[in-house]
Amino acid sequence: MADTKTFLQAVKDRHTYYDLKAESPIPDSRIEEIVKTAITTLPSSFNSQSARLVLLYGDHHKKLWDITKDTLFSFISEEQKEATGSRLAGFRNAYATILFFEDPQPIKELQTAFAAYADKFPQWSEHTSAIHQFTLWTALEAEGFGANLQHYNPLIDDKVKEEWGVDKDYKLVAQLVFGTPNSGPQARPQIVTFKPIEETFRVFR
Repeated sequence: MADTKTFLQAVKDRHTYYDLKAESPIPDSRIEEIVKTAITTLPSSFNSQSARLVLLYGDHHKKLWDITKDTLFSFISEEQKEATGSRLAGFRNAYATILFFEDPQPIKELQTAFAAYADKFPQWSEHTSAIHQFTLWTALEAEGFGANLQHYNPLIDDKVKEEWGVDKDYKLVAQLVFGTPNSGPQARPQIVTFKPIEETFRVFR
């Protein structure tokens, strides 16, 4: 569990799990403590603190994946529905989902205050979200969860914001689905060859 692992070991152990069940190895209060720790301690460019997270349990979690299914089924072909429906049902069967949003307002304020970097702040906002996504994915797996990261934005954005009263200007970036694993993780792609280490890593002393 988390208190017995080094950080790098937790990073190595993180995998993608799709076969999940609606059970938790830890209390909800511990999950919320982990999310709050991420929000209050992880870095953001120019201390923008632009991350906005929404945690969905139970019927709220299921509603998210019902919305996603309804949205996708409104335009995909009949041939695609079986496979897509099965995949979404797997997400729905999990324990909970974290929605990762970015608030554009602090980004706009920084663009005004630091005009020389104005075109970079949206990109740095994505970096902020990525830090939150990876940290929470790793932290939850270290607690005994399996998880997978999804990106059904922007298709579901408007309905999600309306359903949970999220500010209409927030940008949905990702959805982290997690639960207790029913089976092993998704196999990682096999890398046939590595580039010479001299091309990918340099040290100066």
